[in-house]
Amino acid sequence: MMNPVEMMKAAQEFKRFQKDHPRVVSFFQYVMAGGVPEGSVIEISVTKPGQKTLTTNLKVLPEDVEMIEHLKNLKG
Repeated sequence: MMNPVEMMKAAQEFKRFQKDHPRVVSFFQYVMAGGVPEGSVIEISVTKPGQKTLTTNLKVLPEDVEMIEHLKNLKG
């Protein structure tokens, strides 16, 4: 369990992230609003300066759907 001070720090960091990256936050809000059903594929790519893009993906399992629902409920 996170302590209250760490939770407040995380909340402040997330607010900064929202301010700095509004399109990313809007994207996740849009996707999460419709739910992420079992069988969905989530793909992530990272391109570091001067390097090739690395990409991975995962197929959403029933346990993942449950975790996503718990995370959605954390925001209050």
